[in-house]
This record gives sequence, structure tokens and C-alpha cells, in this order.
Amino acid sequence: MLLRPAGGLRRYASLGVPLAEGSRLLQAIGWAAVLPQMLAVLGLLFANAGVGTAVGTIVSAILPKGSLLIAVILYCVGMALFTIIMGNAFAAFPVMTAAVGWPVLVQVFHGNPAIVFAVGMLAGFCGTLCTPMAANFNIVPAVLLEMKDRYGPIKAQLPTAVPLLVCNIAIMYLMGF
Repeated sequence: MLLRPAGGLRRYASLGVPLAEGSRLLQAIGWAAVLPQMLAVLGLLFANAGVGTAVGTIVSAILPKGSLLIAVILYCVGMALFTIIMGNAFAAFPVMTAAVGWPVLVQVFHGNPAIVFAVGMLAGFCGTLCTPMAANFNIVPAVLLEMKDRYGPIKAQLPTAVPLLVCNIAIMYLMGF
């Protein structure tokens, strides 16, 4: 005798709903769905072109010898600023890690790489909250929600992003070394 699940065929029809809704959402978002991947490749191109080395040279000229706190601030704020410029923390990460993260925070100050780089990415995400370049997070939602101010999401996220960046600096300084 064949056993049928409770609810019959209707139960299986509901499995297609997530696929249909996912497809609808992807079509609504369009090109912005692949933006993070493209920006990550852009970050790799910048790192391979030597931008990280150039930024590292500038940072080493600014950074006082033996100042861990200033190095942490430069890395976290640099991650946020490069993210604002490039639009995504995945694009900023290779550049700032080659400039400050690995050579200064890990090699000189013997930081825990897992903590330093994880919190560094979180600092970069603070920049994502503040930039129109992160179209998939900030501009597309404003368009989909038909907001009058297309920079409304950024304005709403700024009061969270700045204190969160300060917290990331404190967490990295206190826990990463």
C-alpha cells in the first residue's frame, strides 16, 4: 500500500514558492545582484596592481613606531573609507590587508589574524552603510520601496555606522592582541 503525505500534492506545490519568489526578487534587483562579486574582483585587481603596497608606504610614513592603537585605527578607518570609495568591503579588504593588516597588525604587533581580519571586515561593512556605491544595499532598496529620498537608507544608517566603527576599533584593540 502506498502512503501519501498529509496534505496531498498541495504540500509539494509550496516547495516551488521560494524558487519563484527568489527568481522574482533577482529580476527586480537585476545587475546589482552581481555587484559584490564584481567589486571583490576589483579589490583583487587593485591589490595586484600594487595599491596596497602604495597605501602601506604612506601608512608607514604616518604611523609612529610602536603605536598599536593608531595602527588599529588606521586599519579600521581605512577599511571603512576604502569601502565607501569602492562600494564594498570585499573590494577594500585586499588593499587594506596588504597595506596595514598583514604587515603591521599581524607581523609587527603579532595580532591574531582571525580576529584582526574578521573585525577588519566588520569595520569595512560600516563603510558599506555609508555609501551610494553599495547600490545593492543602499540605492536599490530606495528604488524598490519607492522612497522620495534615494539616499534615505544611507541617512538612516549613518547613526549606526559611526558608533559601530568605534566599537570595532575597540574590539580589535582589546581582543586581537
